[in-house]
Amino acid sequence: MTQFPKHFLWGGATAANQLEGGFDRDGKGLSVADVMPGGKIRMSTLSDPDFEWEMNEKMYRYPNHRGIDHYDRFQEDLALFSEMGFKCYRFSIAWSRIFPNGDEQTPNEAGLAFYDRLIDTCVQYHIEPVITISHYEMPLGLVKNYGGWKNRALIDFYERYAKVVLTRYHDRVKYWMTFNEINSANEFPALSQGLVPSNGANDFTHIAQAWHNQFVASSKAVKIGHELDPDLKIGCMIIYATSYAMDANPINQVANLLQNQGFNYYCADVQVRGKYPAFRDRFLKEHGTSWEKLDTTVEDLELLSKYPVDYVGFSYYMSSCVDEVNDAGGAARGNLVGGVKNPFLESSDWGWQIDPDGLRIALNELYYRYQKPVFVVENGLGAKDVVEVDGAIHDGYRIAYLRKHIEAMKLAVNEDGVDLMGYTPWGCIDLVSASTGEMSKRYGFIYVDLDDAGNGTLDRSRKDSFEWYKKVISTNGEVLE
Repeated sequence: MTQFPKHFLWGGATAANQLEGGFDRDGKGLSVADVMPGGKIRMSTLSDPDFEWEMNEKMYRYPNHRGIDHYDRFQEDLALFSEMGFKCYRFSIAWSRIFPNGDEQTPNEAGLAFYDRLIDTCVQYHIEPVITISHYEMPLGLVKNYGGWKNRALIDFYERYAKVVLTRYHDRVKYWMTFNEINSANEFPALSQGLVPSNGANDFTHIAQAWHNQFVASSKAVKIGHELDPDLKIGCMIIYATSYAMDANPINQVANLLQNQGFNYYCADVQVRGKYPAFRDRFLKEHGTSWEKLDTTVEDLELLSKYPVDYVGFSYYMSSCVDEVNDAGGAARGNLVGGVKNPFLESSDWGWQIDPDGLRIALNELYYRYQKPVFVVENGLGAKDVVEVDGAIHDGYRIAYLRKHIEAMKLAVNEDGVDLMGYTPWGCIDLVSASTGEMSKRYGFIYVDLDDAGNGTLDRSRKDSFEWYKKVISTNGEVLE
């Protein structure tokens, strides 16, 4: 058998803060994404000790404010997804559309009504919604007034938010994820925890405390969801970067083991197994803190144990390579993951190393570690697309990237026995990059006429990969040419 399971969830993935726009419409409050400047200076600005989560429109552009105007054009976009044959669509709810400051007692009905319309349109097209409850867009008020996720008060605010959206939509939405790429705080806690140097990012105690609070909040969401409907599937979502030692030197092998444990498994172990890993104390010590410094309770640990997630969602874009001995090959960067350059791999336009075999390894490592279904909810190639005179976009490089990764998934399913739920390539429609705030870093099957300076018609057009992916879905992965 060379096909995927009969009910395999083919689709695509986006995030509210990167495509919706309408940042101040219908009662929406500001989110952390709304004050992140656009351009290659985005990450360095957020790392500046003087950054205080304030907008400076005289100095910076804020492309997330407009996104690609999905807020007004979602019906057009979903019609295109349906044309491709999507079985599912992974998107996120903008938390600050529902609770503008994050700490209100009563939700914003206009925000809830927008997602009613979005979900109903999915259902109309027989597309399963896959919703991320929090995807790099926590309300700015929770950062400014409470200090971000290091404050335990956010557990209750998230619980209230999760209860509202799960209660409202559970009759139409079966698949959920609690936090996007929760382990990204290993490298950059601004996106997922609201922590920058000015409010605690340089003290790993705050990062570890923020994780603990998120773990507890995630379990509360699982509890709410399962009490509403035991058939709901609520997963975690991590970045997974398959990691290699550069050579057989035992020093590099041990360094690679520790890299895997700290980056790939620390968060997932808690959310999937329901308890902290055995290496917890060593990991915290290596980062200059300890378990005793964290504010935790016996009740917290009981909740984690009782309400683990149902499946493991993860993003996979590239692998990483560890060399503690020689630091050979220069640096390689990508998706908040560092490491040395792997000489056996090619790189994207943005320096992300392309490694489809690493996806097969990731699927095996995750499935056999946790024995729960896995779901590739992000994977894709950020590239510079060229629009020809006739309007065509020939993105054969994207097709080649995706083909090789789907072939790797096929081997993991058919040869290795991995229980894989589905595949939602990232940025199925062009959107604002999370790491750089650029439009020129394109992932989509659908081209959006908008440039880095905000110029363009916002018109949508089909790339060559659109028809290719349509054929992949219609044949359930059988035809990849």
